[in-house]
Amino acid sequence: QVELVESGGGSVQAGGSLRLSCAASGYTYSSYCMVWFRQAPGKEREGVADIDGTGLTTYAASVRGRFTISRDNVKNILYLQMSSLKPEDTAMYYCAVPRWTPCSRTREYDYYYWGQGTPVTVSS
Repeated sequence: QVELVESGGGSVQAGGSLRLSCAASGYTYSSYCMVWFRQAPGKEREGVADIDGTGLTTYAASVRGRFTISRDNVKNILYLQMSSLKPEDTAMYYCAVPRWTPCSRTREYDYYYWGQGTPVTVSS
């Protein structure tokens, strides 16, 4: 059974940084694509970044150059380093693992296993 547990969210002022973590278990972690999503109140879910089993990454345009997705294949932890945070980055952040190939951050909800989320609030 796939289990994903996010942590590291919190409140920060604009321009600040946070690092989110997602502890993963229940599958062959190192070979799998993993994705960070976010959803702000009243807005659609956004695939923020993904990383495949080879370490190849992609980012949404809204975070490119500010966020970095990475993984520790020994500890089975996914990270999202967020810098130069803006108030519009305020959202609940989720990590997710696709149930199937290909690696993607734009598929429908049922395409993924989900964690419970961690909140990020950026104040101006």
